[in-house]
Amino acid sequence: MARADPYADIDFDEVTEATGLAIDEIKCLKVCFDLFDTKKQDYLSADDLDEIMRAMGFRPSKEELQELLEEIDEDGSGEIEFGEFCQLCATFLVEDPDIEVMKRELKDAFRIYDKEGLGYITTETLRGLIGELLAPLTDEELDGIIEELDEDGSGSMDFDEFCEMMMNKPE
Repeated sequence: MARADPYADIDFDEVTEATGLAIDEIKCLKVCFDLFDTKKQDYLSADDLDEIMRAMGFRPSKEELQELLEEIDEDGSGEIEFGEFCQLCATFLVEDPDIEVMKRELKDAFRIYDKEGLGYITTETLRGLIGELLAPLTDEELDGIIEELDEDGSGSMDFDEFCEMMMNKPE
């Protein structure tokens, strides 16, 4: 007799969008969730959260656990459904990008535009780059962007300024 698909109820796209988790990670979490849901209620008790997290290899402090619970259990029901469980685990599974790796990648990108190896990119080079990336822009819009990026008015952008520009999230 064929068994029912244990993943049939899961909207993978929705969970991935909310958590950043890959499908195989979501499936793994579903297996964990089902193992912890011994009463087959389709939710886990907030009271069991510490034990569950530790069993999965996570070691949150009491404060972290309380913060996570407040964040995840928005309605305060004390019941953690599968989607909430995925969000909770994602805070431990989805890692921030490695800053050193990002800096190396930015250094490589910077070298492409610093053709002479002078340690800076001229605002003219930057103007061409931004013009291509953000086309169509008027000359006034382009001037405004360049002015904002070239804070010290030097007419160039060094690697540190470039990193700051690339790593800052738009407001």
